[in-house]
Amino acid sequence: MLEKTYRPSDVEARQYQKWEEAGAFACDVGASTKPFTIMMPPPNVTGSLHMGHALNMTLQDVMTRYYRRNGRDALWQPGTDHAGIATQSVVERQLAGEGKTRHDLGREGFIERVWQWRAHSGGQIIGQLRRLGASPDWPRERFTMDDGLSRAVRRVFVRLYKDGLIYRDKRLVNWDPKLHTAISDLEVEQHPTKGHLWHLRYPLVDDPSRHIVVATTRPETMLGDTAVAVHPEDERYRDLIGRHVILPLVGRHIPIVADEYADPEQGSGAVKITPAHDFNDFEVGRRHGLPMINIFDQNACINSARFEVYHLGRAVDAEAEEIPAAFRGLDRYVAREKVLEALEAQGLIERIDAHEHTVPHGDRSGAVIEPWLTDQWYVDAKVLAEPAIKAVEDGDTVFVPKSWENTYFEWMRNIQPWCISRQLWWGHQIPAWYGPDDTLFVEETEEEAHIAARQHFGHDVSLQRDGDVLDTWFSSALWPFSTLGWPDDMPEVARYYPGDVLVTGFDIIFFWVARMMMMGLRFMDQVPFRTVYIHALVRDERGQKMAKSKGNVIDPLDLIDTYGADALRFTLISMAAQGRDVKMSAQRVEGYRNFATKLWNAARYCEMNDCRPDEDFDPASCTETVNRWIAGEVAKTGQRVATAIETFRFNEAASALYQFTWATFCDWYLEFTKPILAGDDAAAAAETRGATAWVLDQILNLLNPLMPFLTEELWEATGGHNRGQLIVQPWPDYASGLGDDKAAAEMDWVVALISTVRAVRAEMNVPPAAQMPLLLKDADAEAAARLQRHGELVKRLARLSSLATTDVPPPRGSAQAVLGTATVILPLADVIDLEQERARLGREIAKAEGEIKKLDGKLANPQFLAKAPEEVVAEQRERREEYAATRDRLRAALASVAG
Repeated sequence: MLEKTYRPSDVEARQYQKWEEAGAFACDVGASTKPFTIMMPPPNVTGSLHMGHALNMTLQDVMTRYYRRNGRDALWQPGTDHAGIATQSVVERQLAGEGKTRHDLGREGFIERVWQWRAHSGGQIIGQLRRLGASPDWPRERFTMDDGLSRAVRRVFVRLYKDGLIYRDKRLVNWDPKLHTAISDLEVEQHPTKGHLWHLRYPLVDDPSRHIVVATTRPETMLGDTAVAVHPEDERYRDLIGRHVILPLVGRHIPIVADEYADPEQGSGAVKITPAHDFNDFEVGRRHGLPMINIFDQNACINSARFEVYHLGRAVDAEAEEIPAAFRGLDRYVAREKVLEALEAQGLIERIDAHEHTVPHGDRSGAVIEPWLTDQWYVDAKVLAEPAIKAVEDGDTVFVPKSWENTYFEWMRNIQPWCISRQLWWGHQIPAWYGPDDTLFVEETEEEAHIAARQHFGHDVSLQRDGDVLDTWFSSALWPFSTLGWPDDMPEVARYYPGDVLVTGFDIIFFWVARMMMMGLRFMDQVPFRTVYIHALVRDERGQKMAKSKGNVIDPLDLIDTYGADALRFTLISMAAQGRDVKMSAQRVEGYRNFATKLWNAARYCEMNDCRPDEDFDPASCTETVNRWIAGEVAKTGQRVATAIETFRFNEAASALYQFTWATFCDWYLEFTKPILAGDDAAAAAETRGATAWVLDQILNLLNPLMPFLTEELWEATGGHNRGQLIVQPWPDYASGLGDDKAAAEMDWVVALISTVRAVRAEMNVPPAAQMPLLLKDADAEAAARLQRHGELVKRLARLSSLATTDVPPPRGSAQAVLGTATVILPLADVIDLEQERARLGREIAKAEGEIKKLDGKLANPQFLAKAPEEVVAEQRERREEYAATRDRLRAALASVAG
């Protein structure tokens, strides 16, 4: 017997262990069946499960389980990312607690310490994914620092370098002055800041009495200015283009250049150009061939002696660029105050405005990021992007929703060189060695580098390896083929590349999706995946982004502990509509926990009524109308679920299953068949028991990819161990003959009639225990016959005292509703106070209309539409539609009793 209550904590770990022990997640590289491949986006080895992971992994698991049961050889390739900067930060914090730094251990000792940390503490997210029910092929788990993946990384780096697509250059990077490394844009957080906008006067060289005014939020960087830019069409400055100003405090003469980057509508229309410390200024500097002056060191302090001056990436004579003594060695913010004091003393600050702007911070260190000119390794992304753009244009890879292709194209068509070096110790060390004269040797191994050096110099020389490591995204870009064993000639590569689907968030289209496309096409001559499904963000119930600072973060593990993994999974799936963010709350998960309970109780009902699976049962042989109807509904639901999953409309699959299970099966079919099971017709009862057990089995089959734990437990409990695990059962294939249009029309009519009566009762506040008569006016012969056949059922479920057909006008005080060609009449005068109900309906209509008026005013307000986030506007429109639907429903109710 099933327990009275479903307890997920008693089921989930036990069922998961059974799946693993049975090898149910494994692919079969030697199989003849068609493969289905999904590459798991490798979570950081330092990470723990958050809501984004939960959504992403749940959707991948639904597809993997679905296609596996459809006979595909499914490989869901698992693994974790070494997460260079994140992992190094974790271990460095541990060392700091011991009063040490990584330099106390040395590079090799520190790396060994990181490996020790990973062995003992890393990868906890893998266990958490098991708790979620994820079913990847765990024995194939890979790590981006594995020997095999490391060899793939070296192979790709060397080939790209020798093809001229990797090179060293001096460019601006996001520099973290605390961690002393370049970081990617994804590792930069923009913090809103209340600051100031300083308007500074720069005197003209040929007329020091005249000034041009520039505005800046960073006055300390003016020490590195090499130009002032104005818009070429700005009449105020047209006569100044080509002339020079004197840079205050330094005395450097810098040109006034014409560039469309300057916005005549912003500030004075003139902007200071500091190419070495601002990304936009860097591009202006390149366009105009301006010198680039590095005023900061790696700690974001003013250089202690001379400015570093570069022109087109090469150092130039800095003799005349001695730093004013008052600013040498100062922290950037101390230097700011000193610069402002000096400018104020010379009367060169025109005014100061309060100004709100965003300031970039490192997401790991919390330090303010400094755009810094430094030597780094780069990939010529523009060359690699061309075939990747064409592949999406040609439809070789398709984005779902398709609108994300525009985001992909926008970035790829304007792609910049990719900085791939990081000044860290943990990661793939760049396979480049320097000879005594700095000659560079790029090879896959140190032995090969020495051979190349010997050929170059004619004798053995000592080599120094480049100390930088590669950007984590470089190794991640190889994930679709390196995890399969490339560069070795492995059967997995031939069988499982390219993948079928990549599931990911929109925020890493640039960082990961695009780079996998580039590398896959370069080294495999094929796209890495045929479809990219972009899922939405998981936000809080008010639509706000989750953040620790807001206190609105919901921990998925807490929800699993409280409600079970299946409830969390079904919540996420049911809300995963394309293009719409998920608004998560514990209450929603609780609601779907109740859905699990509903199914559990239905299974107990089946058990108590001896409705047990019979492998010889054929639903097509049913003779009872209600059983022919439910068999057809099962087939329809199966088709809806399959189509929804295959077209990435996961919420529609969840909706179809929810509606069928809760409403069609539990609320209607089980209620409809109670009289049959309790009746004297043994053959009808036997058929109905078989049909009921069969329908329950189909629900477990169809729901299994979405709620694997509950369905596996019920499958085992209701059918015994002799039919094997549900996870490996073939996906059901429903014969077209299951549909019976006549049975469907009849039972749908009964459902509609009972629903109509229930709706009137609810709308008119009819007491639950009150019974009333029902009249069916203008009923045709078929409707009258249906009413006769199902009369007792309708009376019981709609709480009616009597049923009759009529052709006379309805009694005064009756509620009326249309059902097909007939009219349902419910005399209410003797059941409720009609005047009181009319007054209540009028008040509720007025209230709904008032809310509609408020929302119409807001949605017609251009300022609201301009400032409000898209999701807020969409929510307001939804609320307006809901109030309108409520108003219309109330109006119909009032009209039905107006007489």
